[in-house]
Amino acid sequence: MSGLREKYIKEVVPQMMEKFGYKNQMAVPKIEKVVVNTGFGRQVSGKGSDEQKKIANAIAEDLALICGQKPVITLAKKSIAGFKIRQGMPLGACVTLRGRKMYDFLERLIGVALPRSRDFQGLEAKSFDTKGNLTLAFKEQIVFPEILPERIKDIFGFEVTVVVGSKSREQGIELLKLLGFPIKS
Repeated sequence: MSGLREKYIKEVVPQMMEKFGYKNQMAVPKIEKVVVNTGFGRQVSGKGSDEQKKIANAIAEDLALICGQKPVITLAKKSIAGFKIRQGMPLGACVTLRGRKMYDFLERLIGVALPRSRDFQGLEAKSFDTKGNLTLAFKEQIVFPEILPERIKDIFGFEVTVVVGSKSREQGIELLKLLGFPIKS
């Protein structure tokens, strides 16, 4: 069992039950999934289909290294002439992590990637939505140790959304704080 999952079961559940007055362990909110998402429309617009595929594959490869799971390439649904986008053109990549892979990714995120990111002072409370889901943005993929800076052709930004099954923002913030996320008070 993952260290973060074990911490959730042994430490976080009892503390959350005590603080919010849950009568059953199953009522305690938990992390449902982590979605890692990137868009690379600017890098591929105006390029030939071979170049688009090369860029999309390189970014998908890096995302697969970061997440430990192959991403889904998202395609344009319709053409937009002003942005030089054609229907069916690759515009982004998305990975949804659940279970063991999700906990492994979160451990690397908390322990390695966040401390390595430039000028990191802690997570802002405004990064949480009304349901307690956390959304983070990274300007470059180099903060993850799996990516070798010497080998990178394209630097891309991506977004990580931690989806929490809580009913309120306060519960989501408290859950992630207890799990070890560096949230500013």
